[in-house]
Amino acid sequence: MSAIAQDLIRFIDQSPSPAHAIATCQQRLRTAGYQALNADEEWQLQAGKSYFVCHGAGSIIAFSLAAQANAGFRLVCAHTDSPTLKLKPRAAYSSDGLCRIGVEVYGSPILATFADRDLGLAGRVAVQLEGKTEYRLVSIARPILRLPNLAIHLNRDVNDQGLKFNKQTQLPLILGQLQGSADAEQTLLSLIAENAGCSPEQILSMDLNVVDLQAGAIWGAHEEFISDGQLDNLASCHSGLSALLASQANQQHMVCALFDHEEVGSESASGADGSFLSDTLSRISHALGLTQPQHLQSLSKSFVISADMAHAFHPNHADKYEPCHHVSINQGPVIKHNVNQRYATGLESSARFIQLCKEASVPYQQYSHRSDLGCGSTVGPMVAAQLGVDCVDVGCAMWSMHSIRETAGILDIDYMIRVLTHFYSS
Repeated sequence: MSAIAQDLIRFIDQSPSPAHAIATCQQRLRTAGYQALNADEEWQLQAGKSYFVCHGAGSIIAFSLAAQANAGFRLVCAHTDSPTLKLKPRAAYSSDGLCRIGVEVYGSPILATFADRDLGLAGRVAVQLEGKTEYRLVSIARPILRLPNLAIHLNRDVNDQGLKFNKQTQLPLILGQLQGSADAEQTLLSLIAENAGCSPEQILSMDLNVVDLQAGAIWGAHEEFISDGQLDNLASCHSGLSALLASQANQQHMVCALFDHEEVGSESASGADGSFLSDTLSRISHALGLTQPQHLQSLSKSFVISADMAHAFHPNHADKYEPCHHVSINQGPVIKHNVNQRYATGLESSARFIQLCKEASVPYQQYSHRSDLGCGSTVGPMVAAQLGVDCVDVGCAMWSMHSIRETAGILDIDYMIRVLTHFYSS
């Protein structure tokens, strides 16, 4: 269990942004013999071989082909992005001798958890070199940013009313004190350019996340928990990718699809609500010589597991949970249900996943949200609707979802990899 947990920590800590997560996946896929494909080239695919293709910087689809071209698809889908703060295009400005950084809220993070933590930056920059544009990964993994709390002497009600931040006026981060004649923009761009290996003048644009710099950790009296940033949903990405790489080719095509932009609705060119997955599956069938009717036949033999994290029961807030649906950390994958299709789980798909768990000797749990609380969603309903394929929504139970630092269970990481490996290989 410890080895699997440590590998997950490495995976997450090497992936401070969706772009870094895809780079980490590419490295593991290439090591396993997967061949990179370009979306703007014709694909020459061979049965029994393994490939991957990317869309944008934050989405990837890896697949291992079966011996038979007309096989169905076994798909595991997850997302690479997490709620965070993103730098605005012109982020830096001067205020009272300080360099402050304007940020925009991405998704639905718990903003209070960003306060008084060591923060860095990670993402991509576009750099102009000799008339050409290059895109470079940036990871400033030292404490350069901070969101200081207001002293309790000036905010007497904070412990009774909670820590709240106005997103425009109270979220700007402190980068440092201005030195000499350097202005705020020069101070920020110099730090980014140094990490990107270019000059500040060569930077055209940026896509940078604010990231927590505390490394992942295993904790608990029996070392049963794992805490890190971005467990939602890099833990599911890690499980899906690990299962794919551990599986042997079988009678169906094995696919692991990881998408960006789920936390903001997935409505983008590279998101799950775009055409990336359906286009990729169509191109696979076409490259293997199938007609469109034969491709639709393959889809009719397919199944999707949408893997996203689930809400573990929190004993300090028992009134927030459906009484008969308390799910626990380290008690197995959670099957997520919602009759309004916020989750894609149905009668047949839940039964199929339960059977997979039984065959893999993995425990499972069932979750339904309180009827008087709004329910989150996943990529599952979008993928199921676009492909016309049965889908089940599952995930590992966790605490502190959307916090800058989240907690899940050591056993659950292993359980999820085991059942997904069985799904691919059986």
